[in-house]
Amino acid sequence: MAESTVSRRDFLKVSGGAGVGMVLSFYLPATTRWIEGTSLVEGQLNAWIKVGTDDMITFFVSESEMGQGIMTSLPMILAEEMEADWSRVRAEHAPANAGLYGNQSTGGSTSIRTNFDKLRKAGAAAREMLISAARETWGVAREDLRAENSAVIHVPSGRKLSFGELAVRASRLVPPEDPPLKDRKDFKLIGKRTKRLDTPYKVNGTAVYGMDVKVPGMLVAQVEHSPVFGGRLQSFDAAEALKVDGVTNVVEIPSGVAVVAKGYWPAKKGRDALRVTWDRGEYGDVSTTDITRMCRELIPKGADARNDGDADDVVRAAERKLTATYEVPYLAHATMEPMNCTAHVRSDGCDIWAPTQAPTATQSTAARITGLPPSRINVHTTFLGGGFGRRSAVDFVEDAVYTSKAVGAPVKVIYSREDDTRAGHYRPTAYNEFEGALDKDGWPLAWVHRIVSPSILDGKGWLRGRPIDQAAVEGAANIPYDIPNVHVTWTYPKLPITTHWWRSVGSSQNAFVTECFFDELAHAGGKDPVEARLRLLGKEPRHARVLEVAAEKAGWGKALPDGHYHGCAVHKSFGTIVAEVAEVSVNDAGEVHVHRVTVAVDCGDVVNPDTIEAQMHSAVAYGLTAALWGEITFKDGRVEQGNFDSYPVLRMNRMPRVDVHIVTSGDPLGGIGEPGTPPIAPAVCNAIFAATGKRVRKLPIRKV
Repeated sequence: MAESTVSRRDFLKVSGGAGVGMVLSFYLPATTRWIEGTSLVEGQLNAWIKVGTDDMITFFVSESEMGQGIMTSLPMILAEEMEADWSRVRAEHAPANAGLYGNQSTGGSTSIRTNFDKLRKAGAAAREMLISAARETWGVAREDLRAENSAVIHVPSGRKLSFGELAVRASRLVPPEDPPLKDRKDFKLIGKRTKRLDTPYKVNGTAVYGMDVKVPGMLVAQVEHSPVFGGRLQSFDAAEALKVDGVTNVVEIPSGVAVVAKGYWPAKKGRDALRVTWDRGEYGDVSTTDITRMCRELIPKGADARNDGDADDVVRAAERKLTATYEVPYLAHATMEPMNCTAHVRSDGCDIWAPTQAPTATQSTAARITGLPPSRINVHTTFLGGGFGRRSAVDFVEDAVYTSKAVGAPVKVIYSREDDTRAGHYRPTAYNEFEGALDKDGWPLAWVHRIVSPSILDGKGWLRGRPIDQAAVEGAANIPYDIPNVHVTWTYPKLPITTHWWRSVGSSQNAFVTECFFDELAHAGGKDPVEARLRLLGKEPRHARVLEVAAEKAGWGKALPDGHYHGCAVHKSFGTIVAEVAEVSVNDAGEVHVHRVTVAVDCGDVVNPDTIEAQMHSAVAYGLTAALWGEITFKDGRVEQGNFDSYPVLRMNRMPRVDVHIVTSGDPLGGIGEPGTPPIAPAVCNAIFAATGKRVRKLPIRKV
């Protein structure tokens, strides 16, 4: 990123003003070197903090809030160093501005770990600027001043000036290059349970989600997409659709045909009346059985993702060996708020209101479609009714921008639940073949894992000839166990079915297959599942410590209620280690009930323990939904599932008790939004084996 330089005069012009207060801006390149300042107009970098003359402090959050709590955790970091009064703090989604914030994209459980250090510096810089403003006001020595509770205090006299009183003067100062940071032992907010800033809005109904957006003159559209992946529009007849009262336009857009109306219901009725002819394409007759066969046939063609020792030869020569095949299906994200986007394209600009995980991609997408420069594209990020990776795609944004451009009015595109379920962007299916060998004492000697699964990266054009999609093998090529011979291969079928990041990405399926097959090896060797793991985690002490906590807190090895059994799993993803012990029963009809899940999590440093606990509960619910029922299947090229009757989610009465134990390690920050999802499926399936003696090697579980 190129440096921006402005004159001090220009900086002062844009950084102060009557009633505006202070806006702090600075540039944080990879070296974290600070420059003098940047304009609040085009080219400004990293504007995080605004102090109003009314003493209210606004923190601009460049990430997207989809329930994971960053609208609170990120401001906590800023407020900690700034010495802000938390009761006078509020947070807003920042506008899309690559110049200010870089690439704004929320995913990969990166919000805290990539922002922690720079936001500490931002808060510290603001504090020092406010202290300097007080020093200038009073004409006193810097060492006699301290910031506390949104005020600067002159220690000898006890005089005090609030941040709001100092805001304008402070905004005229140059941010310090290397502001001093607080000693961690003095933290008052970071590491403490802190109530979320967004909860009141969500409770009283004033929080604005994408579906809540209303703008003057807004129309509503439904888009008829191809019913099969790879299909192409041949023709359409809009006559009957246009007869529906309220329908204003029927327009062709790149993804299909948009029916535009004065409200959702006429748009839906109009689309139902639309007559469309599709070219089904090469894969118009594909079925799930076909996809599984294609994957199975590709097993021998895998490229090496890891090859330590002589695993294949050791397995062939071994007296004690084990083989297994594991399968997982495509999965939909099934966010509670279906995809939607409101766009208003004009000749001089474009406004977009969207529950998006990718404000920067949303802005660049609109710029590409409209031909307008990004500076003319205003992205208003709303709250997200769930994201799970799905809202980092921009297909729903494209639909809205194209439609608004075609009709010359603001348009809200709304996907129905069926549209949402069938519109693609799935977690990939995966077909896995395992071979394992045990030594004479029953310990794993060799591990062979062959994976076939569609490539998310290739579907986006990012694989670029590389033999391995690292997202597809995460959690498989890096298993933590000290096994001397390990061979992992991967390849992929080329299909038109759109795949996309799904909560925990490759770890979502690889934790299931690897932790279950490890359990199989442990059982075949006559080992307790926890003890076997601990024995082979000697080089991974964080894994071992987390597993020990989960097992102890769950009461592993102790008596359980009649018919209840334990299963365990441990997995690292996004820099965080999570171990889970599931307490499960299986009734005479083969129905699986999960009663309790004990979670131990080590994510390094902790910002808000409440957020960590909430995300572990969420991850268990999401992963359990997928394990028990989640499945996208195909017949005659079409997705068979549509609404929650055929793609069910976990109901409240099936939610297990979840006990979360945070293991503090002092290690670098890890993510928290995704790592709790991978271990739940293997923990449950390993408990099912303990209960029934049956191995679950294909998801969803449904019944055993």
